[in-house]
Amino acid sequence: MKMTPKYIKAQENMKPGKITADGFLGDDDRNIVDIIEADEEEFEFLSLDFVEVAKLMRKLLKEGLKGLGEVIKYDKWEIRVDEARGFLPCPFQDGIFRKRVAVVKNLNNNEEIMYSELSIHLLAAHHFLQGKGSKFRLEPAKIKKVLYE
Repeated sequence: MKMTPKYIKAQENMKPGKITADGFLGDDDRNIVDIIEADEEEFEFLSLDFVEVAKLMRKLLKEGLKGLGEVIKYDKWEIRVDEARGFLPCPFQDGIFRKRVAVVKNLNNNEEIMYSELSIHLLAAHHFLQGKGSKFRLEPAKIKKVLYE
């Protein structure tokens, strides 16, 4: 993939202070195309599917909403969803998303991930898991441990 104008604009929108105070890139100095390609390769290596992962993450977030901010148990997970007022736009400029954050813990191995509605969209629509060091970075290996082990 190349850094097309669409990716250049999205990467600009991901810088700290544009959409969120911390941005989406963390301390990762790679461009977003390189980040996406590396994460796609790791997803393939781990036999993960972006659409299926996003579907499960949405389901867990929806289940977690039933807890009204408290931890709930659902199947093999503990889930807590916090919601703040307002919305966040996608840096690719193709949607806006509620400020909802889920923390999902796998009770079998005590591994957990934290993600937002925007994180799910970025994963499903753009295969973008955020840069290394980003607060909402979704590491593929961690996704597999939390969701599928």
